[in-house]
Amino acid sequence: MKAHIYLRASTKDQDAGRAKGLLLEFAKANALSVAKIYSENITGTKLDRPELMRLLSLAQPGDVLLVESVDRLSRMETEDWAQLKMILQQKQLRLIVEDLPTTHRQVDKSISGQLMTVINDMLLDLTATMARLSHQKRVERIRQGLANKRAVDPNWTPPGKQKNVKMWESIKHLLEKFPEASADQISTLADCGVATVYRVKKEIKKDV
Repeated sequence: MKAHIYLRASTKDQDAGRAKGLLLEFAKANALSVAKIYSENITGTKLDRPELMRLLSLAQPGDVLLVESVDRLSRMETEDWAQLKMILQQKQLRLIVEDLPTTHRQVDKSISGQLMTVINDMLLDLTATMARLSHQKRVERIRQGLANKRAVDPNWTPPGKQKNVKMWESIKHLLEKFPEASADQISTLADCGVATVYRVKKEIKKDV
């Protein structure tokens, strides 16, 4: 059985490939042949994601969509989540979530009991809802915190985003190792945004 691994992180500074090793081990332990790994840094609150759409277009009926957790696949509103489930059903894809053991039984083609299908649907819906609510609460807490600070000091502005020291050191190392490489090439090697590479270059120039 073929598996398509989907990896996602919300921002360029986060490691979308963090769970790659875990999912490769899971595939190996369950005799799944990995057809392709799809990785992207994009919000999970929307359905229209380039790599997810590519996965859905290339996967064949009976293939597995393998993810680490439901929130890597969806933090979407109920309507978009329902649409994604409909696409999976129409494409006849098996969704397996590594940290949701009941979905692991999808590996066994002989198991297609209605009860297990109902249980999986309920758990997936519940987990997706929790992921969405958790994201919404986090965003609301941030907004409340900013509002409170502005109430105390109307002239207060939020500080700039703190740099990822480990990421920046990695970029510096790559820039030293490959001085002729373009910013796009360095960003690919470092798995970060091109803008971050330019910020590191600017910092290096200041230190010279």
